[in-house]
Formats: sequence, C-alpha cells, structure tokens
Amino acid sequence: MIRTITYTSPEDLEFLKRGEARDVTDTVRAILQDVQTNGDEALFAYSRKFDKAELSSLEVSEDEIRDAMDQVDPQFIEILQQAKENIRAFHMHQVENGFVVNDKPGVILGQRVLPLEKVGLYVPGGTAAYPSSVLMNCVPAQIAGCGEIVMVTPPSADGSVNPVILAAAKVGGVGRIFKVGGAQAVAALAFGTESIPKVDKIVGPGNCFVAEAKKQVFGKVDIDMIAGPSEILIIADQTCNPRFVAADMLSQAEHDKLASATLLTDSAELAKAVSLELERQIPLLERREIAGYSIENYGAIVLVKDLKQAIEVSNALAPEHLELCMDHPFDYLNLVQNAGSVFLGKNCPEPLGDYFAGPNHTLPTSGTARFSSPLSVYDFVKRMQFTYYSADALEAVKDKVAFFARKEGLTAHAKSATIRFE
Repeated sequence: MIRTITYTSPEDLEFLKRGEARDVTDTVRAILQDVQTNGDEALFAYSRKFDKAELSSLEVSEDEIRDAMDQVDPQFIEILQQAKENIRAFHMHQVENGFVVNDKPGVILGQRVLPLEKVGLYVPGGTAAYPSSVLMNCVPAQIAGCGEIVMVTPPSADGSVNPVILAAAKVGGVGRIFKVGGAQAVAALAFGTESIPKVDKIVGPGNCFVAEAKKQVFGKVDIDMIAGPSEILIIADQTCNPRFVAADMLSQAEHDKLASATLLTDSAELAKAVSLELERQIPLLERREIAGYSIENYGAIVLVKDLKQAIEVSNALAPEHLELCMDHPFDYLNLVQNAGSVFLGKNCPEPLGDYFAGPNHTLPTSGTARFSSPLSVYDFVKRMQFTYYSADALEAVKDKVAFFARKEGLTAHAKSATIRFE
C-alpha cells in the first residue's frame, strides 16, 4: 500500500531518500589496478569469474553483428531507426558554434568548439539490457563529431551479446563493440588494454560497481554522471484520470526496488483513486514484485494546498522525471526550476521520453537536477580559447598586466608582460 500524507514541511518527504549503496570502494579499486596492470588477461579472467563466459576474443565481430540483425524483429529495427531520427533531430539543436571577437584594434579573442576524440559507452547487459540507452548515448556523440565511439557491454555465459543491444549499436553507428562489463570495463576504457582503446570520456549507466569505477577513474578520463535509482514525480489535479496517473507511476517503479514514484496533488479524491488504482494494477505487472516493493517503500501520494505549492515541493526534490498532468501545463512550466526532463500535459507519459520523442533519457537523479543537466551534445565537446595581441595592443596594456601581477606577488609574470618593450 502506498502511503498518503498531507504536506506540511520538507521533513515530511525524508523517507523518499534511498539508503546508501553498498560500499564496493576497495573491490573496485583492486579491479581497476588489475586491469591497468594486466590488460586483456585480466578482462578474460573477469569474464570467466563474473559472466561465466570463456571468450576467445573481446571484440564483437561483424559476423556477430549481422547475425544479431537477422535475429531481431524487422519491425523493431524500423522503430529503432525512427527513434534514432527523433533523437538526432532534437539533439541537432544543441550544436554549438565557436566565436571570434575583434572589437579592439590589434586584439583577436575567440573560442573553438572541438569534439572529444574517443568516447566510451557503457551499456548494461542481462535483464537490464536497454537498447534505448545505446541510441541516447551514441547519437549525441555522433552529432558532436567524436572520432571514435567505443561500446562495452557484458557477455552472456555462451559468449554472445544480447541481439537487441547489437542491433541498436548498428543502427546508432557505434564504431567498435567489446564483450566486457562491470568495473573492469570502465577500467579498460579509462586505461586502455591491448584490445580496447583508452577513451577521453565514459558515459552510460550501470550497477554500483560501474558507478564506483566511474567515480574512481574521473580525472584520468571524464564521465557523464553518477546515476542513482530512477524516479518520477507527477503533479496532477482533479481532472486527471487516476488509471493513467497510476500507470505512469508504475512505469518507473518497475525499474528497480529502489526506484521512487511520487504524486503531488491538491485533490483528495484523486489521491484516493490513484491509491486504489495502484493496488489494482500492480498484481497485473510482470515485474510486480519489484514495482510493489518500490511503491510501498519509496512511493508516496502527497496532498498539497494547490498546484503552486506542488511546484515548490518539486523544485526542492529536483526529480529526474517530472510530469505536469493538467490541462494547461505551459502555465506552470516557467515555475519549474529543478528537473531532469519535464513531460507536459495528460498525454505525455514518461516512457515517450525513454524511447521515442527525442530528448535524452540519460538524466540527473537523486536531486542532482539542481545543478546538472541531461546528457547532450555538449557532453561530447570541449571548448578551447584563443587570444591574439599585436605589439601595439600589448604595449597599451602591459603596465596594467604587470601591476596586477605584482599585486599577486608574481614578478616573473610582470616581467613577461614588459620585457618586449625594454
């Protein structure tokens, strides 16, 4: 049974905070060191240990990719293509141009926007095989112009890779694919091995070992984010259909037992109806045990005095996914300050964003939408500044530069600015 509470203060929602993940710091550190030292040999050993797979090669062959394409339903291939085009169309608007400023005599300033040379995509395998994540990660990297896109994903015990993952990689345009998962895959991307190239950035979700590995290699390479359990927050008024609201909550609750689904509403009638709908719908789900646990332990229906207060509570929680289920959602959009992705109106369920609409589904979780953003083309580029001064332009400002340098006690800096005119 989901809990229903009347909101009075932020402390009312403390129970929504998930417990700390298990501490795998030392285990991951040892794996990273092993891969850095022993390369492919360590990766083959971890495949035997963790995946029960005896591999002869780490890289997925072209024959394996062709076989996977043959195994996947042609209708699904077509949907993957359509989803890719929607994702591409949206992310093309994020392409950033450099600039040049030349508004002072003898001075040229500017910024170049350059793609990262190599990026690594981590894609979970097994029951958490999400071809949608392949597209969401590789399409922005392609648009950015990254030179090489490398994907890692764990193999099955027979040494194969889930065909839908390979199909999505083919459709998405991934360059090379390797059969390795877990912290060892992150290590391989961060340090490079005989088979797997060292990359500049690692993106993609994973379990606690993957998350910890990304945290530990950050600084040697860049990472996208440390993703926590999925979460959805729905703001709905009395005009909403409780069946739809309950279904939208369960769309995230089925992800994981630690997932969070919350409804904020100013209608006691809707709150009661949604609670009953959850009780009715959960037993019908294939993943009912996971969804039921999530709803009971991390779900909530919260009664607020009005929709404006609901937005205030939402901004404090900074949810990964926010649905504004009402007739005039654009009236409230500008009030939303903290959310990963916002779904507007009564006909915009969150799974539309997961798979097809185009905006990215790799989003900040655990309140980090207060300061971070969805994965985008911006994540796959870097910015380089440049400065040019003519002799006359430098002479005009040299004494100011030197004065500033001496205020910081850096006399060699000052000398560098003035020496050309002595």
